Amino acid sequence: QVQLVESGGGLVQAGGSLRLSCAASGRTFSRFAMGWFRQAPGKERESVAAISWRSGSSTYYTDSVKGRFTIFRDYAKNTVYLQMNSLKPEDTAVYYCVARYSEDYYYTPKHSDEYTYWGQGTQVTVSS
Repeated sequence: QVQLVESGGGLVQAGGSLRLSCAASGRTFSRFAMGWFRQAPGKERESVAAISWRSGSSTYYTDSVKGRFTIFRDYAKNTVYLQMNSLKPEDTAVYYCVARYSEDYYYTPKHSDEYTYWGQGTQVTVSS
């Protein structure tokens, strides 16, 4: 089993930055593709970013966050991060960390049903 615990959410003004962290425990996550989803009130859950298990090999970003968000991981700390800059009110949502085992080191899952493990979520609120 893998447990994912998110942190780093909060309230920030538009244009500000936040860094979300997701600490994984339960087993080594060296072969786990990781990602972030978000869900705003009244909206469908959407994929925000993903990173393959081999660091630096492949990343994915949804169009609305390209150039503003960066996903990266620290294997020594079993942690994946989402650096969010130039935040907008439309980024307001609960953000979820996700993970799945993968043999393919370029695999960056984009759909919720591709992931096995989910964190409990952390709230991000961007005020205008």
